Amino acid sequence: MARKGGTKGSSGRGQRDLRVKVKSARGRKLSSTLWLDRQLNDPYVKRARAEGYRGRAAFKILELDDKFGFLKPGARVVDLGCAPGGWLQVAVERVNALGAQPGKPVGRVLGVDLQEVEPLAGAEVHQLDFMRDGADDEVKAWLGGKADVVMSDMAASSSGHKQTDHLRIIALGEAAAWLAFDVLEEGGTFIAKVLAGGAEGDLQKLLKQKFTKVINVKPPASRSSSSEKFVVATGFRG
Repeated sequence: MARKGGTKGSSGRGQRDLRVKVKSARGRKLSSTLWLDRQLNDPYVKRARAEGYRGRAAFKILELDDKFGFLKPGARVVDLGCAPGGWLQVAVERVNALGAQPGKPVGRVLGVDLQEVEPLAGAEVHQLDFMRDGADDEVKAWLGGKADVVMSDMAASSSGHKQTDHLRIIALGEAAAWLAFDVLEEGGTFIAKVLAGGAEGDLQKLLKQKFTKVINVKPPASRSSSSEKFVVATGFRG
């Protein structure tokens, strides 16, 4: 991926002076004003724009891969709930899906989502409900075999009720895990977002039955105010 050059560093005071102040506006809720303030001043949002990623979430999978090294050249990757495509961009680069790393194996990247996703060079994207019957067979058919990595950054739409949202995300994680059991090669890796809140224990138990190692990680790109973390399960037993 072509990257835009960054600007030279400045003093800490200069950085503080660059903070964008968002004023309240008539008709805008306080929550919306706070969200806008956070977006405009989030360093990961700024980095995503500068480096050409489709969202700040790209840095979460970058940091997880830096730590665990599952996106290897030649790997076959399935990204569940891939919109808007930031994780796909990272996967395309790291598994060498475009053959940009001479002499290294060329990988495959497959994204699925309920909504239409803007095409991305090096990735094959399908509009699919991965929870419907037969979805795992469709994924394997598109890949031409099994996957080395299944990853998911999915989150259910917020209900405004913390415990309900927690349960919805855990349910998505469990559904993603069951698809992974069907499409992963032996030794494969599964990554999924969860929210801390208690109900994730059942998912942990399930994954420990199927993988040799299961770790919970909160990458630096996850906002400190968020309860999200990622479960990284490696060494699929098949």
